[in-house]
Parts: sequence; C-alpha cells; structure tokens
Amino acid sequence: MNQIIKDLNWRYAVKKYDSSKKIEEQDLAILKETISLSPSSMGLQAYKVLVIENPEIRSKLQEKSFGQTQVTEASHLFVFCGFTEITEDYINLMVEKTAETRNQTLSELEGFKNFLGSKMTMDSDKLEIWTAKQTYIALGHLMQTAAQLRIDSTPMEGFDPHGYDEVLNLSEKGLKANLVCTLGFRAEDDIYQHMQKVRKNHTDLFELV
Repeated sequence: MNQIIKDLNWRYAVKKYDSSKKIEEQDLAILKETISLSPSSMGLQAYKVLVIENPEIRSKLQEKSFGQTQVTEASHLFVFCGFTEITEDYINLMVEKTAETRNQTLSELEGFKNFLGSKMTMDSDKLEIWTAKQTYIALGHLMQTAAQLRIDSTPMEGFDPHGYDEVLNLSEKGLKANLVCTLGFRAEDDIYQHMQKVRKNHTDLFELV
C-alpha cells in the first residue's frame, strides 16, 4: 500500500489522549513549518495559529469546548484564528516581505500591491468566511504531516468562538477563532482507534465529467 494512504488510514479523530506523552520539540517545529508552508490565497496568510501549552488556559478553553477532554489531555492545542480585518499596513508589510524574499523592488510590485488592496475591500462577513477557508487549508496540511510523524490529531469545530475570544483576548488582537486542532498521542484505551473508517465508494464520491 502507498505510504500516503497508509498514513491516512492510520490517523483518526482521537477521542482520548495519553496526557503523559508530549510532542518532541523537533517534531513541533516541523508541524509549525508545515503550517507556514501551506498555501493561502494571494499568499497573505491572513490568520494566526495560537499554540496553547499553558494548563490553566487550556482548562478554561475546555469549558468553552463543551467539556471535550482532548483540549486538556493532548500534548498541544492549536487554535486557528482568522484576521477580522486586512489593513493597508498589513498589505504593505507582505509586499515588502515579498520584495525582500524575491530580491525585487517595491516599484516592481506596485501592481501586485494595488491588486491586493482592491481585493481586500470585502465586508466583514465575507472576510470572515474567506479567512476561515484559509485556516482549513492549513489544517489539512498540518494533519497530513502529523500522520506522517505518527502524531495524532483531532480537528474540532465544537467550541464557542466567543468563549475562546474571552479567554484569549482575540478581539483585541484582531482575530477570531475558526477551528481547533489537538495534537498528541492516542491513549491505549481509546476504542475509536480500532474502528474501521466509513467512507463512500469512489463511484459515489467522484464523477468524471
């Protein structure tokens, strides 16, 4: 079997973590770099990922996650937050970074900067949806890499965004929590690891047009 398919078959949404096992620093660095290298619309990376290790904060976030124990049991908690506003200053910053990285002049990128500015005039509701989509792309890459490293993950939408805002002061940072992913190592008695994956047949899932 292809290794990629093996990795995907190995992973599942862990319900119970072994809290005694922690992700090693070198693997954590790889997971972070995976998110950094994930594609994003126009390369803007209009989101921030909060890596929560503090037990007290995680206990408060568990209360805002309908009591789900993964939030406190897992080695790490990643909170994907979308920007609530794309400012002109942020666009300028990203254009300057592009110029520096690719050894270009700002004048060469003037058209690109104007293009970005024209696209970031969407209203707050549309912006929220757009940034949320970007975080889901990053989540997919994170989970794939985690599986390759044999690190378990649980993507979670079951939480109160307003509650997370209160605990993490997200509004003050211009952020809104879109999704959560816990990362660590499955407990031996998590029964879900032995359950067969249920998926549609390819004939039902795909259509050749």
